[in-house]
Amino acid sequence: MKRTPAPCHHWFGALRALCYLAPLAILVTGSPVLGATDHEARSGQYLTVCGDPNNLPFSNQQLEGFENKIAELIAAGLDRPLHYRWWPQTVGFVRNTLQTRLCDLIMGISTVNDLVQNTNPYYRSVYTLVYRRDAGLNLQSLKDPAAKGLRIGVVAGTPPVSLLTRYDLLGQTRSYERAVDTRLYAPARDAVEDVARGQLDLAVIWGPIAGDAARKQPVPLTLVPLPAEEDGIPLAFSISLGIRPRETAWKHELNALLERLAPQILTILQSYGVPLLDMNDQLIAP
Repeated sequence: MKRTPAPCHHWFGALRALCYLAPLAILVTGSPVLGATDHEARSGQYLTVCGDPNNLPFSNQQLEGFENKIAELIAAGLDRPLHYRWWPQTVGFVRNTLQTRLCDLIMGISTVNDLVQNTNPYYRSVYTLVYRRDAGLNLQSLKDPAAKGLRIGVVAGTPPVSLLTRYDLLGQTRSYERAVDTRLYAPARDAVEDVARGQLDLAVIWGPIAGDAARKQPVPLTLVPLPAEEDGIPLAFSISLGIRPRETAWKHELNALLERLAPQILTILQSYGVPLLDMNDQLIAP
């Protein structure tokens, strides 16, 4: 489904791989120990985040995404005004933003991403089944025999594709593109909408997108978070802030701030319907 193009100014965010982030220079106490000329600080006056201008539920130029809200918390904790540099989250996002020092950090990047230095994670989510509540289904796993014969939607190249292959379900699966221009397309959200419209029976989508998209549909949808790992395939991922390598003081500062802000971050994520896992991969109750 095409979306109205948004102005091309540039992003902060993800995903989870986002769908899915870099430095500042003032201690949480507000003491300016890193000056504007230090290699760890682009500016001592404000926090600059690189973000995607049209990638809800993570971020957009109207600041409606949950990563926008979390970035506001971080900027307030650092006692700095928040600025954005917008860039669509496509191939080359990190290279063209963080690595060229357009910003101090990127929000919502997978903790295993090796293009950046990661902070401690500030949430962990999992891929999720989405189906209509009136469909008469009670699926808890893709290996459930009831999945046979269902029309299934999945984003190409994501971990659930490996499970669909293993369970011989690819022949009944519709694939949605992963690498797209987010100013025009939102494939994962499209898959959830297709479930709501009855064009799919089931979608397997990254939890933060599934949770937010499902609550916006005109019919009730059921969300079932999958196990953190199934048949050796990881389905849960931790999400961090991304900063440049060797910015050690900045990383420590952000880690301390994220720990302090954890209760507020949790509240924001839950308000967007994000399925969340604790450190033991147990689902956190909404």
